[in-house]
Amino acid sequence: MSDKLNMEVITDLLKVKNDGVLYRRESQTLEFKESFNFAGLADYFRDFAAFSNNKGGYLIFGIKDRPKRELVGLSTSAKDQFEKLDPEMISGYINDIFSCCIEWEHDVFNLNGKDYAAFYVYEADMNIKPVICKKDEGKDNILKNGEIYYRYGGRTQKIQHGELEAIINRRIDYFNKQWIDLVQKIGKSGPQNAAILDTEKGAITKGENQILVVDEKLVRKIKWIKEGEFSEKKGTKTLKLIGEVQPVDAIEVVRTEKVNRLKEYPLSAKELANEIKKRNNKIGQNDIWRIIKENNIKSDLTYALYNFRNKSQEEEYSTSGKVSNGVPSIYKQTTVDYIIQIYINEI
Repeated sequence: MSDKLNMEVITDLLKVKNDGVLYRRESQTLEFKESFNFAGLADYFRDFAAFSNNKGGYLIFGIKDRPKRELVGLSTSAKDQFEKLDPEMISGYINDIFSCCIEWEHDVFNLNGKDYAAFYVYEADMNIKPVICKKDEGKDNILKNGEIYYRYGGRTQKIQHGELEAIINRRIDYFNKQWIDLVQKIGKSGPQNAAILDTEKGAITKGENQILVVDEKLVRKIKWIKEGEFSEKKGTKTLKLIGEVQPVDAIEVVRTEKVNRLKEYPLSAKELANEIKKRNNKIGQNDIWRIIKENNIKSDLTYALYNFRNKSQEEEYSTSGKVSNGVPSIYKQTTVDYIIQIYINEI
């Protein structure tokens, strides 16, 4: 069993109160289904894509969610169907429907004499988000060509502009950092000593007897030729190098400008609550704080940022992951829409 799917994790997720009702609600990382059947695969895959585009999450079968969250367990038939799932076939089906690979795992658990089944879906890598549906599929075309699904609090739906914009901006930042990283490596070695390795063409473009700068991760992937064992016919494609191969394991840190935090996160907690109430006066302040807590909004840079008062508070958080008492959070304007959407989904 993995660290994501094991008895300890499932027992915690399915913890119940004295009246038999589950403590946990459905959230951006948790979805309950009463039963499992092959006919519902397209619906489950919609959740797969939504979890993958957000933070990842659990899809657990054997839970009755209406009118109250109860542990009912799976029937023998539903459990048998789940156990017959062929991971290779399912992954192939998912890859045919969506724009990129979705990483997942599954298992069956017995808790207090009842059987439950669970999927865990991993968050997609930043360089491939967003996961996009490529074709219509499922009953009533529940999956539609061109749609992007996202997991909001307790509900899977088409992505809204705020979350899509955040994914696009993070992806741009990711590739920008890769370019900066590459330029720093070339700068450290010197352009006169660097060469370009094209792994597709198997070519190195540079003058003779120059140093080849190769990233440490790439060094482990390349099939290097051992001295005296070169063969053009035997084995997989290889590279024959003349000169020195120099792995790079350190990158010089260049000075970066601090982002104007208040420009990106203009709302205090009080201002956030006031904005939400202006837009929807049915939402009470206690509901706002509950939604923030249940959906870990404070720790999600898409919506919020800890506004540390000094360097020691920031260093403590960076080292231990714990936030000092009294550290406030500031919020993006799009957090208003996000919390309102979660509240509407809960009704």
